[in-house]
Amino acid sequence: MCFHEHVHGNQEKMGRIFSVNLEGKIYSCKHCRTHVALMDDIVSKSFHCRHGKAYLFSKVVNVTVGTKEERMMMTGLHTVADIFCVRCGSIVGWTYETAHQKDQKYKEGKSVLERYKISGPDGSNYWASHEAHVGGSDAEDV
Repeated sequence: MCFHEHVHGNQEKMGRIFSVNLEGKIYSCKHCRTHVALMDDIVSKSFHCRHGKAYLFSKVVNVTVGTKEERMMMTGLHTVADIFCVRCGSIVGWTYETAHQKDQKYKEGKSVLERYKISGPDGSNYWASHEAHVGGSDAEDV
């Protein structure tokens, strides 16, 4: 029987958290600078959340995944889980477990990072706009 262990980039050993350090153009947690994603892994920059812009990534690291829940979003019903920085515990976005509409299936297994929660590759921060979308999350400019 073959067995593969899936590691999400974070392991705790004797109380110390080990995180993956990425190389390239990196997005990091705004609060503690822990690496969370690479610019090369952006699938879409046209997402929005309650606080403004959000980016869809094919892969994120150094996050813990919260409880799965059903959420009605702008693009329909999805099973999602919030994701948190492994080092400081700040919420940085959410991950898609299941999309219930066929045209939304491409989101499954991908994660959204809220732009105001992360620092960009050049160290820049995005500040939430007062005109930001106030309703649900997940709106896309198509």
